[in-house]
Amino acid sequence: MNFLKNFESKLEQLIEGGFKTAFKSEVQPVELAKKLAREMDAHRAASVSRTYAPNEYTVFLSPQDREQFSHYEEGLKRELSLYLLEHARKRGYSLISRPTVSIETEDRLELGLFGIQARLADAPEEEVPEPLEPDAAAGHTMVYNARDLEAPARDIDLSGSQVAPRAVLEAGDRRFALTAPATVIGRGRDADIRLDDPNISRTHVEFRVDGGAWTVRDLGSTNGSRLGGRPLAGPVELRQGDQVQLGNTVLTFVLE
Repeated sequence: MNFLKNFESKLEQLIEGGFKTAFKSEVQPVELAKKLAREMDAHRAASVSRTYAPNEYTVFLSPQDREQFSHYEEGLKRELSLYLLEHARKRGYSLISRPTVSIETEDRLELGLFGIQARLADAPEEEVPEPLEPDAAAGHTMVYNARDLEAPARDIDLSGSQVAPRAVLEAGDRRFALTAPATVIGRGRDADIRLDDPNISRTHVEFRVDGGAWTVRDLGSTNGSRLGGRPLAGPVELRQGDQVQLGNTVLTFVLE
């Protein structure tokens, strides 16, 4: 059985009268599961030998939506945890520990809006890139609208201030999350994201948020950098799909 269908089937046992009829909230458990898996994918981080995924997740709900979960919340959290564990297994991700899911009420969320915060806790410092070390993304939550789940998520700070658009870099089957306000890529220990490429300098390029957009600049690297095939000095504003070449590594810029 498809494991999303299996998840929904288990939910039916938790909710008296069945999932389809008993759940009246704008936010539905199956959508929570899908978006939790999306956050796991978005925040994965590749080390030399493994791809790590976050192991702690917090779901923020409006008071009205939280009330709808009250009579089976503990069971729901267990099932969401199992769902994420299976998702990680199918994708080949490494986990520091079994995924945990907590649910909190956020008064500033309206009915149908829910937030998800993903965090990698107790990560081995020598394995995982700095942007995903514990507390790297504290306070930032991806907010989804249950009435328009195909719309892009918004990266916000629950204090109320808007933060930078979330972006990742893709290199083959590896994916690196960019962290505001700046992320340095290189071969050395001082880099936020370390790449094992002998043609890359210890601190090679910097990706930075400038006026709500991501820019990239070369940091005086020995072999230089290229953006779209042209030499990069910078800073240059990035657009969706732009390719930055460092040594023998090509990084594709992707806005989420």
